[in-house]
Amino acid sequence: MKTDFAARPVYIRRDDRIEAHFLICFLSLLVYRLLEKQLENKYTCEEILDKLKSMKFADIKGQGYMPTYIRDKLTDALHKVCGFRTDYEFITKADMRTIEKQSKQR
Repeated sequence: MKTDFAARPVYIRRDDRIEAHFLICFLSLLVYRLLEKQLENKYTCEEILDKLKSMKFADIKGQGYMPTYIRDKLTDALHKVCGFRTDYEFITKADMRTIEKQSKQR
């Protein structure tokens, strides 16, 4: 668990900022754990984070996005859990906006 999160000193003094920082950290942990549970604990938090970081796209100027990552079992599972796919050959800007909206509704 400790290796899943990068930590550095945080210098905040005001109570409201301390509470806000704690809330953000807590919500991040909650999202990680929920995602692990949705994936039936088949993958560790570290594996999920590494895969999400590696899912890159090339921006085709004025047209859309092309995935540059390699599809595998974990990317397929993430697509299923999230309810959208990004592994198509080409994703138009309109389709990417739709995916962004869907991800914010969950």
